[in-house]
Amino acid sequence: MNYYAVFLPMKDEEKSTQYRDAHLTYLEKLYAQGQILTYGRFSDGSGGLVVYKAPDLETAQKLAAGDPFITMGARDMEVKEWVLNESTLNHFSV
Repeated sequence: MNYYAVFLPMKDEEKSTQYRDAHLTYLEKLYAQGQILTYGRFSDGSGGLVVYKAPDLETAQKLAAGDPFITMGARDMEVKEWVLNESTLNHFSV
């Protein structure tokens, strides 16, 4: 399985507020299905980041494109393959 970091820069703040609940529901569903490693917003309000787990870039792009923030024009998206340093995972105590 590969990891893909998806940056979701703010495009339309009003739409972002309007579709936030749908966006979070979408992410929570994919997280429960094991298709997301983690997600969160940037503290400066400029957007957020989602790390998808997918077999390839095309699948990750399709998952990201299905996010209501993208389908409704609230955010842009930039997808990059991300190499997880798994040895650091046991150091998190969140």
